[in-house]
Amino acid sequence: MGNGLYFGIDVGGTAVKMSLYSSKEDSMVENCSIPSIKNENENILIGNIVKKMKEMSAEAGVSISEVSGIGIGIPGPVTADGKVLKCANLGWDIVDLTTIIKELTGVENVEAGNDANVAALGEIWKGAAAGYKDAVMVTLGTGVGGGIVIDGHIRAGHRGAAGEIGHITVEPEESEACGCGCRGCLEQYASATGIVDIAQKRFGICKENLTAKDIFDAAKAGDEKALKTVDIFAAYLGTALSNIANVIAPEIFIIGGGVSAAGNIIIEKVMEYYEKNSMYALRDIPARLAKLGNMAGMYGAIKMVIDR
Repeated sequence: MGNGLYFGIDVGGTAVKMSLYSSKEDSMVENCSIPSIKNENENILIGNIVKKMKEMSAEAGVSISEVSGIGIGIPGPVTADGKVLKCANLGWDIVDLTTIIKELTGVENVEAGNDANVAALGEIWKGAAAGYKDAVMVTLGTGVGGGIVIDGHIRAGHRGAAGEIGHITVEPEESEACGCGCRGCLEQYASATGIVDIAQKRFGICKENLTAKDIFDAAKAGDEKALKTVDIFAAYLGTALSNIANVIAPEIFIIGGGVSAAGNIIIEKVMEYYEKNSMYALRDIPARLAKLGNMAGMYGAIKMVIDR
């Protein structure tokens, strides 16, 4: 355990959120954020992260090399040995991230993972799934992401690509392509963008700068077209979760991301379709809204290295 100080880092497309955690006090010592940089030269952003970690370590009265561990979440596929396999949001190609961090800090206990998987681990440790060991987290935002935790550990899968729930095919006859190049992906119907798309194209809901929040608010107020939009969204997502359950059989589903701010209407509608499409043995798997918000990634990153 050493001095019991651990860094949790959540690298996003616009910002890098960083926390220094004390296992002895079971609390965050310091939280901060620095701008992210999209550049094919990964050493620029990594250098900025290491520089900030050194500053935070010094403020805590230790050298960076004395820190007990560093965990990092990245918005892209990450292999079990810490290699990032191309990250479009950051402009990176293949980067041996954990090796670079070890060399720059002198810390041996360094782990990296996909940000959605890492956030799922955070929710299991300190959030909505505390007390469970097996969970699937779905993040509903601009896209649809996912994280898988089995027996308390992230399952990254072959080449770090497990958990890409947003690219499960749910509508084989779809004519428009998803951002990934395929057609009929869950992301096209269950993301914030997808929900707005359903409302506009199928039901003619016309409002300037229409958002998913607008649609859920209207549905709660009883608007018929908004209710139909939410029903279609829920049917796609609930059915996708039933298929995931058939393969993984988690103890719990966690739903997070910006869209989840709509609240219990999501759980109620989605699980209605989940139960309709699930086999009896899996029908009672619960779903909860994520609790940790933007802190989930940091908590999950810290948990990765505490568990080593």
